[in-house]
Amino acid sequence: MNISTPRVFIAATRQNDGKTTTSLGLIAALQRHFPRVGYIKPVGQRFVEIEEQKIDEDTVLMDSVYRMNCPLVDMSPIAVEPDFTRKYLQAANNETLIKKIQQAFDRVAWEKDFVLCEGSGHAGVGSVFDLSNAQVAKILGAKVIIVTRGGIGKPIDEVCLNQALFEKEGVEIIGVIVNKVLDTKVDSVTDFVRRGLRRKGLDLLGVIPHQRILSNPTMELIRDELRAELLNTPDKLHELVDDVVVGAMGAHNAMDFFKPGVLLITPGDREDIVLAACTSLDPQSDKRMAGIVLTGNLRPSPAVLKIIRVMPIPVLLAKQDSYEVASKVHDLTVKTRPNDAEKISLIRDLIAANVDLEKILKSL
Repeated sequence: MNISTPRVFIAATRQNDGKTTTSLGLIAALQRHFPRVGYIKPVGQRFVEIEEQKIDEDTVLMDSVYRMNCPLVDMSPIAVEPDFTRKYLQAANNETLIKKIQQAFDRVAWEKDFVLCEGSGHAGVGSVFDLSNAQVAKILGAKVIIVTRGGIGKPIDEVCLNQALFEKEGVEIIGVIVNKVLDTKVDSVTDFVRRGLRRKGLDLLGVIPHQRILSNPTMELIRDELRAELLNTPDKLHELVDDVVVGAMGAHNAMDFFKPGVLLITPGDREDIVLAACTSLDPQSDKRMAGIVLTGNLRPSPAVLKIIRVMPIPVLLAKQDSYEVASKVHDLTVKTRPNDAEKISLIRDLIAANVDLEKILKSL
């Protein structure tokens, strides 16, 4: 396997801590030093089908943004399907999987100056089929950057758990990036986390301030997740949802909750609440509710539909009941998409401004 091309492995303490965000920004930063940067996600758990191949969705994002000039199947060699683990436990084929990863890396690294490798969760993810992140990093001969979430005690505790598994596999950790830190706490977190990590023999590589645009869902994402019908034609579907209100009270009481950034979830036959929401909207103001989801597949009357069609905020009709809609919105994983130009630009700027790339390159 190629051992000459510089590489780094991005891991995390938990799922959705910011590996993909970090990887997306780091590639842009690395391109200032290495004209040709490659990308691989050896083991992917969330995938889409492209030309009958199962490709990890983060790989699709990276290729869409950076045009990697490499077959997607090599950038995403192993897709963990629902029955993948059962099949492996019935007939382990570890050597075949390792060889597949190594050959894919060789093709990804061909004529590249640097390769960024992205993991899939914490150090132990994949252990059940003998391809934990720690084991994959060892297979690739890559040093590791751990991404964790804002705080002081909990992130350091979780980093230490991951550190133990990487060290068990003989994998070196370059340092830690702390993500999603409140603006008011950046200085404090930076100071104390640096002290805490130093006691564990680790470097702090950066602290990234929390950005609501990166973690709050948009109405477009909610529409797609619910497979809901859009009942009107608002100016945009990219409004961020800051809070969720379930309209199960009287219309008069509900009006107290119609605030900027609120998503209202209410049964489609609660026309009184829909009309109350409509009267609360100021068409001249940008500060208004994020949108409305009507539930239970209960379509309002023609008279109310006529009013909905001219409302300046998105109104969706979902088949699920209000509880299921609220649960899905609450559990929604907000991922950056290839067409999220504003998000991608922000991510590049955040990584460039808050991560010590020089320290990373020196450690390699």
